[in-house]
Amino acid sequence: MTNIGCKRTLLRALGVSLACLFGVAGAHGQAAAAGEKQPMSQDVFKNIQVLGGIPVDEFMGTMGFFAASLGLNCVDCHTPDSLENWARFGDDTPRKNTARRMVLMVRAINQANFGGMPLVTCNSCHRGANRPEGMPSLEEQYGTPPPEDPDTVQIRGNGAAGPSADQILDRYILAAGGTQQLAKLTSFTAKGTYTGFDTDEEKVPIEVFAKAPNQFSTIVHTRLGINTTTYDGHAAWIAAIIEPVPLLQLTGGRLEGAKVDGTLYFPAGIKQEFSTWRTGFPEVDVGDHTLQVVEGTTATGFVVKLYFDKLSGLLVRQARFLKTVVGVNPMHIEYADYRVVAGIKMPFRWTVTWTDGQSTTQLTAVQPNVPIDPAKFGKPAPAPPPKSTTP
Repeated sequence: MTNIGCKRTLLRALGVSLACLFGVAGAHGQAAAAGEKQPMSQDVFKNIQVLGGIPVDEFMGTMGFFAASLGLNCVDCHTPDSLENWARFGDDTPRKNTARRMVLMVRAINQANFGGMPLVTCNSCHRGANRPEGMPSLEEQYGTPPPEDPDTVQIRGNGAAGPSADQILDRYILAAGGTQQLAKLTSFTAKGTYTGFDTDEEKVPIEVFAKAPNQFSTIVHTRLGINTTTYDGHAAWIAAIIEPVPLLQLTGGRLEGAKVDGTLYFPAGIKQEFSTWRTGFPEVDVGDHTLQVVEGTTATGFVVKLYFDKLSGLLVRQARFLKTVVGVNPMHIEYADYRVVAGIKMPFRWTVTWTDGQSTTQLTAVQPNVPIDPAKFGKPAPAPPPKSTTP
């Protein structure tokens, strides 16, 4: 079992021991809400020894990286009772101490051989297994190779012959409704359902608010409280009971990713969002779609792969890569169920997958070009303590 079940288990534990989560992080969440300095890992979590000095969201990304690389869950390294009391995540265990030694080992290897860049990681040896295998596998050597991971597909040699980035993007814009029609979309609100590990796979209501060129807010109504994500065009926050602090400000790749998501709500600005484009990737098959891949790099150097259906021209997948101090985490979003709204084809379903969770949003109604209070996109209030689920 990998760590994908950790948030499910944590959510169930919250229904039993609601005060514990906010007892650890509540004061720091309030400090962030007051506009004080962004808290670092050691400000929020106890007993930090080798992963200090990084933002809280990146720290959580490192936990997902460990779990994905070793095929483990939270309590495989932490104590079983930590899910009911976040303070117990700070307790030492033999496996946690081993992980610290491994972090120092790969850090030394990278410093000595790769200028400190995290090219050697946990995943280099473990590859999803608890214990790395030193002996070659004849089954793997002579067996059928697994399909290539669409997230990691790369240009080979001089690159595959095919259309240019402009041609693929222009076809997408045309398929979505055309330049003039897309320019008419300046805002929209939407309602639908949300399902994820943070809702214990329960289908719950979601509201979406978006304003061109890239502002958005999503509000998920869970049985334990409201989870809010906002991006105001410059900064992004998550206020949710499942996060380690009641108000989490996004940094690094998660912040850059929020900007990209905001832009993709309004495809008219897709070309301007990225400073450089690359093509020449081989086509990939995902489900029943053959996809053409375009890689865009923002002005800050953030890289995103966009996958367009070869038949329809529509965007089917986005893959981005979030740097952490121990390596790079993949994250992808799959778009489906395109419907026409005000002459524009919009995805009514998207599924987000990352190293410590997966969620699906299904829209049921969209209202285009409606006025939206600017406060919807600002910093949300910190998430209050969870509602009790005890009868």
